[in-house]
Amino acid sequence: MEIIKGIEITGLGLFIKKEKILVISDMHLGYEELLRKQGIQIPLSQFKQIKDNLEKLLLKLKPKKIIITGDFKHEFGTISDSEWKQILKIIDLLKENSELIILKGNHDVILKPIAEKRDVKIKDYYKLNNIYICHGDFVPKDRYFSESKIIIIGHEHPAITLKKGPRKEKYKCFLKGKYKTKTLIVMPSFNPVTPGTDILNEKQISPFLIQNLDNFEVFIVENKTYYFGKVKDIKKL
Repeated sequence: MEIIKGIEITGLGLFIKKEKILVISDMHLGYEELLRKQGIQIPLSQFKQIKDNLEKLLLKLKPKKIIITGDFKHEFGTISDSEWKQILKIIDLLKENSELIILKGNHDVILKPIAEKRDVKIKDYYKLNNIYICHGDFVPKDRYFSESKIIIIGHEHPAITLKKGPRKEKYKCFLKGKYKTKTLIVMPSFNPVTPGTDILNEKQISPFLIQNLDNFEVFIVENKTYYFGKVKDIKKL
């Protein structure tokens, strides 16, 4: 499903069709290990699910370039054993037939030693024509950002909780709206363990989203993409 002309939602990724660029956000590799250290027992299947989902996208789209919008790893002040292993495996997978660009997220404080093992540089942003891609934890001030018309960010992990009687379910979603005069697209987390921030009931963390979200459009991702209209209409359900 196209979220904007030329940019398609495919699974939890965005595909810029003309240039064959796949954009992925917020993998948070290592989060599973951290949860288990904290005594939260979850199945050791999250990394396999992430890898399987990536392989499906690569097979389907055959991208020339892949951009990770930040928060490739999870732990701030250290590199866990699982982060070393998992990140190298994912880098090898993504670099096999595509150029890989990693953007720095707020969790990627010490990602550089891992990326250097595979000769991958970490950048602050990526600019393509009138599209500017960054993590989204702060608003850039460079001229490329100022000149751009479309902004793609991660960081927020948008999700939405839908109710049916007593039952509630939280779904990952893409958002499309405005940041000042620019079109803003917000991507969900690619990690299945991080469902995200409920945009109806929880406080937003990205400065791009500290605004009234009523006119933002919602694209829920489950087994396929569902267009749910605007936030203000969902509030009435």
